[in-house]
Amino acid sequence: MKEKEYQFSYEVYDSIHELNPGDASLLKEAQKITEQAYAPYSQFRVGAVAKLANGKHLSGTNQENASFPAGLCAERVLLSACSSLYPGIPIETIAISYQNNQNQSDHPVSPCGICRQSLQEYEQRLKHPIRLILGGMEGEVYIIPKASLLLPLAFSSEEL
Repeated sequence: MKEKEYQFSYEVYDSIHELNPGDASLLKEAQKITEQAYAPYSQFRVGAVAKLANGKHLSGTNQENASFPAGLCAERVLLSACSSLYPGIPIETIAISYQNNQNQSDHPVSPCGICRQSLQEYEQRLKHPIRLILGGMEGEVYIIPKASLLLPLAFSSEEL
């Protein structure tokens, strides 16, 4: 029997004010775009903004529907927009923020499992890491060097 361990490092900032100007601006865009989320059932609005390798910024928000919880997460909406509008252009960084209308929005939240799988596959397909900036409307901010770190032992196209 062998025992293996999985660890990764990420940066923790006390607030958006400690980020470099580019990262702070991207997170502010994600915070602002949460207003456009359609979340009448959960009241949990998520915004994601990508900075592409060509310098373009694209955004996505979560989109719920009456057969809740069968909606779309902001991260997957964003990945779809990026691959449709700029096929083959890598994503450098994605900032993800949220606004919880029923509770505090004062700490980072991480993408759900389906989004982690989608982010990992996007990285794999374009052979380029996607840096993540995670933060609420206030409080700590996490920077994760590549999205695939959030999904150890990922199922990939190589298994098919």
